[in-house]
Amino acid sequence: MKSSPRLTIAGVPVDHTTLREAAAMVLGRLLAPRGPQPMLIMGPNAHLMTLAQKHARFAEALRASDLNVPDGMSVVLASRILGHSLPERVTGGDLMEELCRQAALHGLSIFLLGGLPMAARLAARKLQRKYPGLKVAGTYCPPMGFESCREENSRIQDLIAAARPDLLFVAFGAPKQELWMHEICRSLPVGAVLSVGAALDTQAGLRRRAPRWTHRTGLEWFYRLLLEPRRLWRRYLLGNPYFLYLVLRQRFFPKDFCQLLPELHTKS
Repeated sequence: MKSSPRLTIAGVPVDHTTLREAAAMVLGRLLAPRGPQPMLIMGPNAHLMTLAQKHARFAEALRASDLNVPDGMSVVLASRILGHSLPERVTGGDLMEELCRQAALHGLSIFLLGGLPMAARLAARKLQRKYPGLKVAGTYCPPMGFESCREENSRIQDLIAAARPDLLFVAFGAPKQELWMHEICRSLPVGAVLSVGAALDTQAGLRRRAPRWTHRTGLEWFYRLLLEPRRLWRRYLLGNPYFLYLVLRQRFFPKDFCQLLPELHTKS
């Protein structure tokens, strides 16, 4: 598997890759003899990078991921401010779609985990209609608070171990999905694991996805804020300026920024 060059934004590594290149890297890994550990793929965006400043375990999970795709136009714009140029935004949902298309062509299996109740099952049906021949090894939506229940965590791992899918898509929401992947998935018999956020819900038709034009213009955050202002106002109206501060500090005071990160990561 050919690796991609990486750059660091706000202390989080991001791979210089396009959707097509990222899918090719994952597919190359899946078509090769399965290694002892699965490939972990995550999608850092501005929200996740600001969370990583305060949570050491989460920052560690993002840094340990095998492939970090730039899931957000804010990350692409930040790369330009820092003197680099990420080629494009790569969302977890788009990468999931492309990997499902490739899986159907190559006889690979998938497992859908998480999302709203019934989302995984409904998304699996839609994906199979869209990509004939796609093998669904299993679907499961754990109950709320499953992460604190030892029996439920064991059940999830047993289901995945029995299914042995090539691809596992995890939709627990951030930072829960990334932490779970980092702490649990290395021991599972899976080829690759991708965090997909709300992609199962939108694929199932249980949530509305932002229009394509908002993805191209970088205004998806504004569209989502209009839909769910009470839930998202803090993330966008406070988080986005903080992310810009982190990027500008890294741009103009790179040595001070590097010294700041260890202090931040010892607080949690």
